[in-house]
Amino acid sequence: MPQAAPDLSNLLRQDIRFLGKALGEVIRDSEGKATFTLIEALRRAAVGFRREHDPRQARILEQDIPTLSDTQARTVARAFAYFLHLSNIAEDRDQNRRRLEHNPEQLPGSLQHAIQTLMDEGLSARKIRRYLQEACVMPVLTAHPTEVQRQSTLAVHMAIAAELHSLDHDANESQTARIQEKLTGLISLLWQTRMLREHRLTVLDEIDNALAYYGSTFLPTIPQLYSDLDRLLDKPRKNLLDQKTRPLPAFLRMGSWIGGDRDGNPNVGPDTVEQAVMRQATCVLRHYLEQIRLLGTEISVSDGLSRISKDLAALSARSQDPSPHRVDEPYRRSFIHVYARMAATAQTLLGRELADRPTYPAEPYAAPQDFAADLQVIADSLADHKGGAIAGLRLNALIQAVEVFGFHLATLDLRQSSDVHERVLDELFRVAGTEFNGELVSYRNLSEQERITLLRSELQHHRPLVSPWYHYSEETEKELAILRKAADCRRRFGARAIEQTIVSHTETLSDLLEVLVLQQETGLIVPGSSHPDQQGLMVVPLFETIPDLERGPSIMQEWLDMPEIRQRVRHAQDSVQEVMLGYSDSNKDGGYLTSNWTLYRAEREFAQVFARRKVRLRLFHGRGGSVGRGGGSSFDAILAQPPGTVNGQIRLTEQGEMIQGRYKDADVGRWHLELFVAATLEASLGNRHHNQPSDDEQLAAYGQAMAWMSEQAHHSYRQLVYGTEHFDQYFFQSTPIQEIAGLNIGSRPSSRKPNQRIEDLRAIPWSFSWAQCRLPIPGWYGMGTALSRYLEYGVPDDGLTRQQRLEQLQNMAANWPFFRTLLSNMEQVLAKTDLDIGAKYAGLVKDEALRDHVFKQIRHEFHLTVEMFRQVTGHDLLAHDQALRDALAERFAYIDPLNHLQVELLRRHRAQSDKARKAIRNGVNKQHVIHLTINGIAAGLRNSG
Repeated sequence: MPQAAPDLSNLLRQDIRFLGKALGEVIRDSEGKATFTLIEALRRAAVGFRREHDPRQARILEQDIPTLSDTQARTVARAFAYFLHLSNIAEDRDQNRRRLEHNPEQLPGSLQHAIQTLMDEGLSARKIRRYLQEACVMPVLTAHPTEVQRQSTLAVHMAIAAELHSLDHDANESQTARIQEKLTGLISLLWQTRMLREHRLTVLDEIDNALAYYGSTFLPTIPQLYSDLDRLLDKPRKNLLDQKTRPLPAFLRMGSWIGGDRDGNPNVGPDTVEQAVMRQATCVLRHYLEQIRLLGTEISVSDGLSRISKDLAALSARSQDPSPHRVDEPYRRSFIHVYARMAATAQTLLGRELADRPTYPAEPYAAPQDFAADLQVIADSLADHKGGAIAGLRLNALIQAVEVFGFHLATLDLRQSSDVHERVLDELFRVAGTEFNGELVSYRNLSEQERITLLRSELQHHRPLVSPWYHYSEETEKELAILRKAADCRRRFGARAIEQTIVSHTETLSDLLEVLVLQQETGLIVPGSSHPDQQGLMVVPLFETIPDLERGPSIMQEWLDMPEIRQRVRHAQDSVQEVMLGYSDSNKDGGYLTSNWTLYRAEREFAQVFARRKVRLRLFHGRGGSVGRGGGSSFDAILAQPPGTVNGQIRLTEQGEMIQGRYKDADVGRWHLELFVAATLEASLGNRHHNQPSDDEQLAAYGQAMAWMSEQAHHSYRQLVYGTEHFDQYFFQSTPIQEIAGLNIGSRPSSRKPNQRIEDLRAIPWSFSWAQCRLPIPGWYGMGTALSRYLEYGVPDDGLTRQQRLEQLQNMAANWPFFRTLLSNMEQVLAKTDLDIGAKYAGLVKDEALRDHVFKQIRHEFHLTVEMFRQVTGHDLLAHDQALRDALAERFAYIDPLNHLQVELLRRHRAQSDKARKAIRNGVNKQHVIHLTINGIAAGLRNSG
């Protein structure tokens, strides 16, 4: 009889139960029975409350946690935090397991499903291949400060995941016992490993942390993804032995901000730019050397048994391999020569030896294409002589990797605020004695039109504006040095090493022109040269606030209508212009609904502006992990983009804890990359809504209502955050924002200015803080007010009854991807909101009247939003996803004690004098324990940053 399919939810429970039991045993053995019993009592109370909704269990937490000593609090925090770490590992394994249970053709988000869908709609494989030649799909890793895990703990996580992957609960007792013993040892190692960093990360630390994901995930999985896509687009192969392959164009590549993002980070400079590029190159060149070494070991084909091509014979003849044992092994001799050339390449580019085996002097490769050409000679010779399948074992993946990663690994972006560029140019013009309209220029006092005229004139001049003999201000010298270093890195490692420079706070056209002038002054743009690599970096505006997003399309229209820019875009940028959208700041500025609606309208207008000028639009989505920062499903988000805004061109930030959540496990990382590619293909080439109204029709039907609701939501949100007197005091006292600023989780300060104004606080710690206290208002506040007011009053003179307006909203939720995704993402945030725990944090506010006034508004808006969600969708929160609902309930049982503990510790810490805090030497530092709770809560919520 066939065996019944395993109950996947039961397998997950078994994994979590085993890991939890092992952790408990480690704690009991390490900390003693009394400590174990204490932790177990708190765990049982929390689980009992979540499962049985018994308020008596909640009171146990409220009564027992304040009685803990600081030492006990530290152990409890570590225990619950590490359990959540282990649960995440088990859930990642379960996600992989569930995916493998599905037929790939029927699994939305898989490459196979996407390609089959497109082919069912009439697209040929040839057309899809042709489309990929001009496509750009790029996840961009950033170092924003919400990643609270150390690399040391992540390494143990990966080892635990690897052992768990081989654990079969139905295996024989001996096998299972052996694996369980290893897992217990690893969990013991985890328990005895310091969870938090003792010192703040430097930029170089952040670079190295990101590079760790390349060895484990990106370098092995991205070439495999290309191979799978190539196979899906290929004709059925009759004979793998003589199958000749060529790499697919590098449409999926990696990007990075780490080391080049200097907006608000004084620790980024010319040295970090150079180190970012050098360390990335070191990573990829080491990978190439190791792969060549393995190929030389593995491909032992003898020319006495198989013929070889003339090109392969010539390559083998250039080898200086002295071994008589390899005289008849031309492939091995060829790889020895390729290894020598790659070792010389590393020495030339990096100024250091990377080869870990003896070699001989050889000519370095001038470019990645030369390296790939040698590899292709070997692959073609194999394919021509019944060895195509041999090339498929490792060599083809290496050839594809060279196409994707080059000698640079990932494209580094530069980013700086427009305010800095303005100050630098003001000084340059002043020192140079530049005249405008017969007077010496005071650039900062010029009107916008005067600035444009001056900057355009400057771009026509080939004489230098910067004097080599003058000592400029520290800020100006640093900015010029960074751009000069970028030019040097491009010359050494290729133009793909650094391609974009992003202008934060773009508010005017001159903000973009300023960057072109600075590039011309630092060697990035070589006047008079027509070589594409000497045309400098693409200038990318970042529109962040609501007003900036509203002005964005008109700014880009002016930009593209300038003849010199039009020529630059056509010849130097391949008719592509990128625009970056800021989700975080627009949300902090205007709230969830207004931010998303403004972004949606701006994207549509950008698409129209670019289409009329026959320029391809590439949107760069600055999304975070939390929904308030554009988080949620990347697959759904891409598919919900307005028509004409993807078109095979998309970049998207991967930030904070989302990087380790998505990419520390190779299988999970592969799936996220696959989702990214599949969604881009379907959004660009698919006809997903052929039986539904077009986006224009939906906007005509619903746009007026959305605009009205956006105004209501915007007013409601702004009234709370910026209109409530002393709201900043409420925020800083009721959330762990000040303690988060003390975490050693990033090189970048959490605030732009040293004060406690909400306006100056960065959007990332803003969202992170609200998530910690379980009141993630950036993901829903204002929605309830907007929906309820629309139902009651509607757009003036719309002539609709309340019931008709409700039916309209229900139609929007069912048929309009934008609105459906808006509600779906909000639903997940509402499900993670906990007013009872939020009230505990509100209790930290000293001013009772302020506390009651603000929390009353939050509580009212939450209940209103949940009720409006039910009316519009027709169901309760997560009613259609019982598995997620159950998983969250289980997860909350382990997050709740950490929240109670964090509140108690915040109260103790803030009551302690600065003198008493500094006096702590051998005792328990309360702030350190608070940081442990922050770590655990972030791990439990997974997408809080």
